[in-house]
Amino acid sequence: MTHKKAMIPTLFMAAVVAAIPATHAADVPAGTQLAKVQELVKGNGAEPASLDPHKTEGVPESQILRDLFEGLISSGPKGEVLPGVAQSWETKDNKHYLFHLRKNAKWSNGDPVTAHDFEYAFKRAVDPKTASPYAWYLEIPTIINASDIIAGKKPAETLGVKAIDDYTFEVQLEKAVPYFVSMLSRTTTYPVPKKVIAQFGDKWTQPGNMVSNGAYALSQWVVNERIEVERNKHYWNDAKTVINQVTYLPIDNNADLNRYLAGEVDMTYQMPIERFKQMKKEKPDELKVTGYVGTYFYTFNVKRKPYDDVRVRTALTYAIDRNVIADKVMGQGQQPAYGLVPDFVDGFKPTAPEWSKLTQAERNTQAKGLLSEAGYGPGNPLKLDLLYNTDDNHKRVAVAVASMWKQLGVEVSLVNQEWKTYLDSLKQGQFDVARRGWIADYNEASSLLDLMQTTHGNNDGKYSNPAFDQLMDSSRDQVDAAARSKVYQQAEALLAKDMPIAPIYQYVTARMVQPYVGGYPANPLDELHSKEMYIVAH
Repeated sequence: MTHKKAMIPTLFMAAVVAAIPATHAADVPAGTQLAKVQELVKGNGAEPASLDPHKTEGVPESQILRDLFEGLISSGPKGEVLPGVAQSWETKDNKHYLFHLRKNAKWSNGDPVTAHDFEYAFKRAVDPKTASPYAWYLEIPTIINASDIIAGKKPAETLGVKAIDDYTFEVQLEKAVPYFVSMLSRTTTYPVPKKVIAQFGDKWTQPGNMVSNGAYALSQWVVNERIEVERNKHYWNDAKTVINQVTYLPIDNNADLNRYLAGEVDMTYQMPIERFKQMKKEKPDELKVTGYVGTYFYTFNVKRKPYDDVRVRTALTYAIDRNVIADKVMGQGQQPAYGLVPDFVDGFKPTAPEWSKLTQAERNTQAKGLLSEAGYGPGNPLKLDLLYNTDDNHKRVAVAVASMWKQLGVEVSLVNQEWKTYLDSLKQGQFDVARRGWIADYNEASSLLDLMQTTHGNNDGKYSNPAFDQLMDSSRDQVDAAARSKVYQQAEALLAKDMPIAPIYQYVTARMVQPYVGGYPANPLDELHSKEMYIVAH
């Protein structure tokens, strides 16, 4: 149970939070008989592109990094903000923050975790030399000089962060961003060990070299086979950790489920769509479906013709029958998406755009007209490549959408690539239309809408509208949630007009969890921590 130091008027969350009890650990009910072997095997979906917190951007990496590292704060079982390395924090104006670090936080080699580690890590994350795909994440809350550093205009040393002493970390923002603290569970804000990186360079994340500060430490990494981590005996809350070893398997959904049913996997990454109903019927208690703050969409490369033409983008967007995709193709509880922000996000209810109220037949008619206006028809069919990362579920969606576009006379070539190659293609702009999904890094609408800003590092389609950028910049001046919501509505309206993306469905998390796995949370960001879980005798 958390408590506040004083009832100080707040802008978004407690202006001063202090001495919060450590609640982020396995909560084993009294009388539970634990298994003698406390090992957890998880499906991971794909081989991680990296285990360097500052060089990753996807879910396959984040799942592992959350076990290996801990930031200033952590996301709790229900998505709540809990203390991490910072046991308390304070602010008077939501611009100047002081984080007070716990003095028993240590690296896996026994060295103390200090404010200097966080200062080094934040500066490393924005330094262009690091080439972090998530550098923009520290620009979003307007940390002083972050934008200029990322743009190469100022040195990383000028970033508005500072170790006041070994256990006091200061962050200064240009604007009073009311949700700043909730952003600090993201992997980009994790500390990294300076002396280890200096010693091993890019090889610092290899087993035997890697030093981390989370509940677990890396013990084995066999590429494309498995990654294993074991309890970090130096972790400050190790006494409350139960699982001794975690294994992550980079396998696709069908292999994941098959190994689960064979008793070789304790928790799947996702679910094969075609086997969802079977599992719901045969193992309903093991099927876990929860809301997820994220949206599945296709992004258009607006730097390529003809996707620089809003008529083409709008036609392709209209022609996707979202009800069929959500209900028939997916069928796990997903909802049709007509905007970037899902209904499930905290504090904001998106307004459906006018085109969402049309019947699918009406949308198809308008789509054909728009393509014709743009110069495409039977004598000159639009031909496009649709890129997606290798995954059975993504393939099913792509096949369905290609069929819908075919009804417009569009000729679609499906292009699937492995995760790392797919990420490279996105970064280099080597695509016409690409599958994308965005999961909020914190439970607030801006975590999704910011994606479409001109300078955002994951704006792969290169959409740019100064009016949209100005709206999102101004949202950070709005302390009042209702005022921010009005700005977000305007931003969504601009996206509905410009159509840089084709929203398809709102995510849910659907996975199988063995009945003997205790402590599985219903986290809206799907930020799972193995230290919260335990294996019951079975």
